[in-house]
Amino acid sequence: MRLVILDNYALASEWAAKYICNRIIQFKPRKDRYFTLGLPTGSTPLGCYKKLIEYHKNGDLSFKYVKTFNMDEYVGLPRNHPESYHSYMWNNFFKHIDIDPNNVHILDGNASDLQAECDSFERKIEEAGGIDLFVGGIGPDGHIAFNEPGSSLVSRTRLKTLAMDTILANAKYFDGDLSKVPTMALTVGVGTVMDAREVMILITGAHKAFALYKAIEEGVNHMWTVSAFQQHPRTIFVCDEDATLELRVKTVKYFKAKI
Repeated sequence: MRLVILDNYALASEWAAKYICNRIIQFKPRKDRYFTLGLPTGSTPLGCYKKLIEYHKNGDLSFKYVKTFNMDEYVGLPRNHPESYHSYMWNNFFKHIDIDPNNVHILDGNASDLQAECDSFERKIEEAGGIDLFVGGIGPDGHIAFNEPGSSLVSRTRLKTLAMDTILANAKYFDGDLSKVPTMALTVGVGTVMDAREVMILITGAHKAFALYKAIEEGVNHMWTVSAFQQHPRTIFVCDEDATLELRVKTVKYFKAKI
């Protein structure tokens, strides 16, 4: 496990984007050898996506031979709704780069058979050869994707009921109206992300500080699902100074000395 601490959100976003860029370039993807990338939504990765778009427009990075799998999608929200994760990904990332739409995989929250949709998603990941790098963010309660507190740490892609804390946190995207916030979502499981060859988790802001503490300084606990990644052989937590407020001083000094 590695913890990378940057001074602020902008620097954390840039570091994460550079890491993704370097991993794709080093992989040397080609027509018969795609790099497979797991991606999150939410406010945290926006800065990272903006830097990746910048690298692409500068001619430093191509997504021509990259396949992506998104973490989650709301159930029942129309695909073209401005707050659907389909809309989020296309507006904030995909339409600005050279990725083939056929290589983009986002769960369909309006599928007639939601379980079949989840099973198909797992199958597509397997057919792609697994995820090379899964990037994720977390909620203030330590959930990754929509694996809410109490989720199984060996879970696979499935239908989940959202916790009230998550619904409250997401209300800002729906004009503050709780009645408009979806209460269910399709999400990859903790086990799905754990299967990735490498995991990078972005954690920024003081409101995520207690979750970061739970993620790395206490034991693995299904009530803080992000803590499972202590046990992944290649996990990188990327955070800003504000997110370290609940960590022990010696923990911060140890990881800063390793950069």
